[in-house]
Amino acid sequence: MSKKTYYITTPIYYPSGKLHIGHSYTTVAADAMARYKRLQGYDVMFLTGTDEHGQKIQRVAAENGMTPKQYVDHIVSGIKDLWGMMKITYDKFIRTTDEDHIATVQKIFKALYEKGDIYKSEYEGWYCTPCESFWTETQLVDGMCPDCGRSVEKTREESYFFRLSKYQDRLIKLMEDNPDFIQPASRRNEMLNNFLRPGLEDLCVSRTSFNWGIPVTFDEKHVVYVWIDALSNYISALGYLSDNDEAFRRYWPADVHLVGKEIVRFHTIIWPAMLMALDLPLPRQVFGHGWLVLEGGKMSKSKGNVVDPVILIEKYGLDAIRYFLLREVPFGADGVFSNEALISRINSDLANDLGNLVSRTVAMIKKYFDGLLPGQGEEGEFDADLKKELLALKPKAEELMDNLQFSLALADIWKAISRTNKYIDETMPWVLAKDESKEGRLAGVLYNLAESIRIVSILLQPFMPETPKKIWEQLSIDDEETSWELAGQWGVYKPTRPVSPGEIIFPRIDMEKELESLSSIIPDSGKDESGEKGHKKQEAQAEKGSASGDTSQISIEEFAKLDLRVAKVLSAERVEKSDKLLKLRLQVGAEEKQVVSGIAQYYSPEEIEGKTLILVANLKPARIRGIESQGMILAATDETEGRLTLVTVDKDISSGSKVS
Repeated sequence: MSKKTYYITTPIYYPSGKLHIGHSYTTVAADAMARYKRLQGYDVMFLTGTDEHGQKIQRVAAENGMTPKQYVDHIVSGIKDLWGMMKITYDKFIRTTDEDHIATVQKIFKALYEKGDIYKSEYEGWYCTPCESFWTETQLVDGMCPDCGRSVEKTREESYFFRLSKYQDRLIKLMEDNPDFIQPASRRNEMLNNFLRPGLEDLCVSRTSFNWGIPVTFDEKHVVYVWIDALSNYISALGYLSDNDEAFRRYWPADVHLVGKEIVRFHTIIWPAMLMALDLPLPRQVFGHGWLVLEGGKMSKSKGNVVDPVILIEKYGLDAIRYFLLREVPFGADGVFSNEALISRINSDLANDLGNLVSRTVAMIKKYFDGLLPGQGEEGEFDADLKKELLALKPKAEELMDNLQFSLALADIWKAISRTNKYIDETMPWVLAKDESKEGRLAGVLYNLAESIRIVSILLQPFMPETPKKIWEQLSIDDEETSWELAGQWGVYKPTRPVSPGEIIFPRIDMEKELESLSSIIPDSGKDESGEKGHKKQEAQAEKGSASGDTSQISIEEFAKLDLRVAKVLSAERVEKSDKLLKLRLQVGAEEKQVVSGIAQYYSPEEIEGKTLILVANLKPARIRGIESQGMILAATDETEGRLTLVTVDKDISSGSKVS
């Protein structure tokens, strides 16, 4: 019986220069998904590549005294080197200059022309070269490109057009009948309300003013314009319309196209319309994720605010960077990169939680049993609770991964890591070791720690390709114990093999020294715009549990600016070195938000988990004790008793619901 297939794609990157950490975000997410599906036994096709044609490439190459192909060859080599460094396990890297891609695009263009869905006319309008996009006068913003804000050129030339308007009603029906086709839901609403329902215009699909592109076979003064060329890569890579279309028949339709939110329109309107015109099945889902940005806005070479992933990997290791990208930002939402946030994640999650758990466990097995556990030992108090937590982890992580919720899946894994660390404090192996009669119980405790780490290490494989192997080496875990299915079973770890203490997997970093070191080589977005004074003020407000400010009357218009949302508390934990602060992980509709709140004197983490609260969702993010807080929860203070009480919801209501 053949394996189930899974086809995942990233956008094909435009080779305009060196890739930054924001580009890496999409590809690391796709790689995590591909690794996960392979571990589950799927036959995976993971496609990425480069989109190499267009006027911009031709101009830049000429400015550098090179042919367009020479120019893109050099850049593509660098992109492949980066993906190798980041251990991206793509199955195929496609270039739009590949001969088989060119042949497929020419056949597609001709087929659409013969069907009557492509026709010749004349285009006149405004053209943005960097975005390769045409705009009408009304679409411009202050005379500039509405996407990138740069200048546009008046263009008039003979062109071929695709009858995009013909498919408007079918596209509307597609999105209305299939709400999961576009995720998150906000992107679907944007496509329907901003583009489809107002009406589609036919699409310019050829150019004559430059020649760096795929020639139209029946009219060679024209070259195929970007979107029919670029979007066709998803099927040309599989051999569509070639002599060998076995891969196309096996993998199409794609299970998911992962794309940045800025190109959702092309992938959910133009691409499905092309497929409809070709009478081909549509992809099952397009997921438009947010941007990883600096506080000044989206990273771009022209702004000089890009973060080089190579520098970060060389300083902190691949797995630390992959973990940060996938954990810091709920997939679908925008996230802010800062040096401080990165180091905080490494210190808190990787060094304190995971690294410390592994090193303590291995060290105790070495110290108390000369590195060799005698068996599974005796059961005792706290064991059942630990086993329950770890055995529930695999199905929870799988459900979240299947929905591309990488951050939430990692949060649940880290919750299990925290529970395992707590188990050490509950069982106190160092006390058991002092009593020879407790040797069996001590062995049981250390076995449970090793088994918990084994389960966690298996589930970390999609996200962190290097760390699980380091863990297995230290605990002498072999391949027979690390299949994906065995992450859902207890008692698999084989004792009676000597552990091998090694280097600390994630050493702690001196925050102050490291930030100073990084400031000269990586843009720092971690400071509040108002400087240190503003930072301290926000931290003080959080520790009070509420914001202080002017209590004079406001207008209804001012009140309407508040975006109050229902939020469910997924997890809560104390902030290191603070008696007042809790870090909360909140579910707000399809997104996850992190909030730091000064309620630790009134609520324990266990008390607040599961509560449904009210969140001020559009409050500007602030950094509090090095942790980003993405909003504020509402609370009331009893002035008589001095007791703070959270504002909660008294009936079931979906998280993300707007309070009005």
